[in-house]
Amino acid sequence: MKTTILAACMLVIPLLAAAQHPPTDAACARLASTIALPNTQVLSARDVAAGAFVPPGGNAGSAFTTLPAFCRVQLKLTPSADSDIRSEVWLPLSGWNGKFQQVGNGAFAGSIQYGALADALARGYAAASTDAGHQGPGATSSFLLLKTVAETWSDA
Repeated sequence: MKTTILAACMLVIPLLAAAQHPPTDAACARLASTIALPNTQVLSARDVAAGAFVPPGGNAGSAFTTLPAFCRVQLKLTPSADSDIRSEVWLPLSGWNGKFQQVGNGAFAGSIQYGALADALARGYAAASTDAGHQGPGATSSFLLLKTVAETWSDA
C-alpha cells in the first residue's frame, strides 16, 4: 500500500517541480489525463477557489475558509482486487514552498485527514492523505478480515 501511495505522490510532485513554478488552473485540469499508474484511478482533479473548500460532512471551520486556492486530486488505489484505498493530493496554485508533506492518521483510522491537509497547504506544502483502505474510526479493524486487504495492509 505504501508503495502505491508513494508512487502516486512521486508522479504528481515531479509534475510540479518540472514546471519550476506552482501549477496553473490548466495544469490541474490536465492531471487526470497525465497520471498513469498501475491500479490507480484519478477520480477528480479540479481547482478549488480560495476559501471555498468544504470537507465531507459540511464542517467548514476557519482552517478551511482561510485556505489559498489549490488543485485537489482525488485518487482510488486498488493494489488488490478487493481493496479500495482513497487518497487526496492538494497542490497550492500559488505560494508553493517546493516541499511535499504526507499527512497521516493513527491506529486503524480510516479517513482522509482534511484538517492536516489544510494545515500543510496553508504553510505552502503540496500534501497528501489516505484513508488507509477503509472508512471508519480508529477502533474499526474489520477491513482486515479480507485476506488480500490484510496482506496488502501488512506490507505497508
